[in-house]
Amino acid sequence: MKDRTPPPGMTVVSEKAYVFVPPRDSNFWPWFAGLILPRYLRRSHGIESWEFDGLEKLRASLQAGHGILMVPNHPRPSDPVSLGLLVKALHQNINIMASAHLFLQSGVMTWLLPRIGAFSVYREGMDRESLKTAVNILAQAKRPLVVFAEGVVTRTNDRLISLQDGVAFMARTAAKQAAQEDPEKKIVIHPMALRYSFRGDLEKSLTPVLDKIETRLSWQPLAGVSLHERIVKIGHALLALKELEYFGSAQTGAIPERISKLMDQMLGPLEKEWIKGNTEGTTVQRVKNLRKAILPELIAGELDETERARRWKQLFDLEVAQQLYHFPPDYMGEHPTPERLIETVERYEEALGNPNPTVHGPLHLTFHIGDAITVNPTRDKRAPSDPLMDQIRASLISMLGITDAPGHT
Repeated sequence: MKDRTPPPGMTVVSEKAYVFVPPRDSNFWPWFAGLILPRYLRRSHGIESWEFDGLEKLRASLQAGHGILMVPNHPRPSDPVSLGLLVKALHQNINIMASAHLFLQSGVMTWLLPRIGAFSVYREGMDRESLKTAVNILAQAKRPLVVFAEGVVTRTNDRLISLQDGVAFMARTAAKQAAQEDPEKKIVIHPMALRYSFRGDLEKSLTPVLDKIETRLSWQPLAGVSLHERIVKIGHALLALKELEYFGSAQTGAIPERISKLMDQMLGPLEKEWIKGNTEGTTVQRVKNLRKAILPELIAGELDETERARRWKQLFDLEVAQQLYHFPPDYMGEHPTPERLIETVERYEEALGNPNPTVHGPLHLTFHIGDAITVNPTRDKRAPSDPLMDQIRASLISMLGITDAPGHT
């Protein structure tokens, strides 16, 4: 039998044919998961404390009987499971739209995720079943629905990338459906900013990880050098190694231009081969468009081993390009916060092939819940951008306390 296991380092795509996984209504399993959640978050993600800001806003929408869509940012892999803390605080189960690859991690996850309210979405294609399920959940207002509009884990709590327009589409579709059943019924969106704060010994937590990375680079650990300097130096080395791989030599110039040039070197030839040279959209969208084109014949299982290996190499290149995108050149600055230092080191570990970076803690998680945004079933097409998505973004930016990046690319 042909081995259909993705190569090491590939985590979000699969050769297995996608089958929609619907949510299953259960009160027992969300309750049971809540019992073990604090210990799991502490051991697996370093989250030891948490608080809620604006919980009364959600409670008001629940009491009013509105269909509720919660839209959080997505800075860490722990975000979806951390929502169990919100479930306990609200005494209200929720539904979560979750990437299909999460349901393929293990038999336990495949069985458990639907029972705690999750349902799958296939991000490499149009998933009509998932969209229909999301719209029905909102229109019927049985449970709040959570959608991570950034579409990927960014590992940057101080940065918000472009939000997926599908969020507004499903909200407006649900608003139309709800209005047909009851003209007084509302669909509302609550933006939710997840903010993590490190409350431990930074030097003690990061030094062993940096020692390992530097040793892997055939360096002597840089004892006596500040954490900031060590992290910047490693970043330069990793970038140069990727440039050697894709250009044949390390490049010169400013870091932003080098990163942009490297991403184009990886994505450009693939776009020319697969999608007629279309380079429109953010890096995340460009990667998504290419996966849509490359994956179907892999899933069909009709390629010979040479072509199969070639396509997996192309998919790996897409993974690398997306990793580069999550290394914003100005993120470290002159005086980076402990959280930015940790996030950058975690991305280094992922870039070096470790899908489960070292856990750093204790972390404190704050759920900032924004005001309800009432969804109008129709969009003002005269506006240069979607007004609803603009409202969601502005609310998240404000709650995170960050400056928005021009273009959100």
